[in-house]
Amino acid sequence: MDQPEVPEGLDDVGTTGEPASGPADSDAAPGARGADGRGRGEGVADAATAAFVAHRNLLFTVAYEMLGSAADAEDVLQETWLRWVDVDLDQVRDQRAYLVRITTRQSLNRLRSLSRRKESYVGPWLPEPLLTTPDVALDVELAESLSMALMLVLETLSPTERAVFVLREVFDLGYDEIAAAVDKNPATVRQIAHRARKHVDARRPREAVSADATRAALDSFQRAVTTGDLQGLLDVLAPEVVLMSDGGGVKQAAVRPVKGSDKVARFILGGAAKWGVEITVEPTVVNGNPALLLHVDGELDGVMGIRFEDDRISGLYYVRNPEKLTRILEETPLTAR
Repeated sequence: MDQPEVPEGLDDVGTTGEPASGPADSDAAPGARGADGRGRGEGVADAATAAFVAHRNLLFTVAYEMLGSAADAEDVLQETWLRWVDVDLDQVRDQRAYLVRITTRQSLNRLRSLSRRKESYVGPWLPEPLLTTPDVALDVELAESLSMALMLVLETLSPTERAVFVLREVFDLGYDEIAAAVDKNPATVRQIAHRARKHVDARRPREAVSADATRAALDSFQRAVTTGDLQGLLDVLAPEVVLMSDGGGVKQAAVRPVKGSDKVARFILGGAAKWGVEITVEPTVVNGNPALLLHVDGELDGVMGIRFEDDRISGLYYVRNPEKLTRILEETPLTAR
């Protein structure tokens, strides 16, 4: 795997003044070398490993929030580890902050390359859904930031705007810390944060929907889909509802968003009628938010993320691409702390 270029300024981030070493060789044994190139003792290697493991879920969450892909987030963690094992820990004031900064830099590198990859993606691109642990749903701010709807809004930000927004709004980092991570001065970071927040706030749902209303809407949607009840489906969909489907060129999907309750309802039910298949729907929680697993003739077909507004469904995000369905059978721990 080609290693991304390390952005300038990383070497002295979070240290007490003595620069840390550069990136590790991709085939170096973890913990094998110190910052001066000499062999490291087992105690130092153990300390590096312990720190990385202690913050791993946080680092993965940072990378996933920025990339929308678990596979790419895992690659970023590997790259972070390769750099971390070469750092002189005696020179690091705050190990958590240092690791977050490395992860942010590597995520920015990958985010820029992903933007080129998405340009050639077949059909709409949706984030990779993750089956999450119950505590994620309890953290309201984290769950909102992980929702399919908001992650699609984050896609419209520049890489630096996305990094600043995520680090500030989701992980509550100070402007000085964020400035070091994105190689900007704090005043500039404040301006970027304000601009990104204004952009995101304009596209957030207008009001929060209660858990009871969410559950009722999900039940109605599930019942209408499984029974083929067109009117029942129209009753639960907002008039301006939008459906996006991601097949990745592997599974059939709408090449453009489907807009409007009538078109969305007929799109959902028309496929089952046309092909003579049986659709079953199972509630689940992905990215800390209510979602549905759809099965066709007993086989898993995809995951549908849902956006609610005014007690109705205003957004449906249907991921069918098999490469994006590998994280829905086993929980992925995520945290903002």
